[in-house]
Amino acid sequence: MRRYLLILTIRPTNHCYSQDSHSEVDVISLDSEMILQNAKRVSELNESELERRAIVVTENFAGINPLFEAFYIRSVLYSASRAREAFERFTALQTSDDTAQNQVSLIHEALGHAAALSRFFWPSNIGGRRMKALKSLKEARAKKMREAFSLTDDSPLKNRTLRDCLEHFDERLDEYLLKNHGGYFFPDAIIGDAELADDAIGHIFKLVDPNSSCFVLLGEKYFFEGIKKEVYRIYESARQMDENGCRLRQCE
Repeated sequence: MRRYLLILTIRPTNHCYSQDSHSEVDVISLDSEMILQNAKRVSELNESELERRAIVVTENFAGINPLFEAFYIRSVLYSASRAREAFERFTALQTSDDTAQNQVSLIHEALGHAAALSRFFWPSNIGGRRMKALKSLKEARAKKMREAFSLTDDSPLKNRTLRDCLEHFDERLDEYLLKNHGGYFFPDAIIGDAELADDAIGHIFKLVDPNSSCFVLLGEKYFFEGIKKEVYRIYESARQMDENGCRLRQCE
């Protein structure tokens, strides 16, 4: 089997977008010995070497090596495109007689991808005892990504309450059922008025209100119109970056 190494050569630019900004991919054939040598070097990396590299990338490149910007852009493009597609499929089903389960699932899917998208700009604090340098790298990378995509802390995408609920849904479900052990329970997905969640003895599992763009999950309301608009905007920005040399937007 023939193997190849893709080498990305990037010409930097000081403009937000420029026709002069482009990437070229050179394909170099590698033999098995070279691949094995590289794999061995990677496997022998220790924490001190990883920390040294993290410090270099953080201090010299603000968290992202320019050679690897394409990986972040493509990752953002994936999450944004998946969320966008789910939102659009949900909108299309509003004129059909499809089941509430399918419709609610699409909003759950869209917001799940939006939560994954959010982590590129506001990373999780979870890291256990990982080295300080990697934490600093993560924070620097997120700041650089926010600047490239013109995001502030006022963005609806930063909603950590919804994001945490989606990411730790099993734990939230355990807690929800421990707290609510009496009343009317609705385990089926519902398309209806979000005010149903205000009933003190009614317990809504999942509900979507298309009129108010509200997703009710475990009795809590989350309005997603702002998130949807942000997803669409980020998708368009990432698509432009991808088409203009796979470089992050850099404004003076």
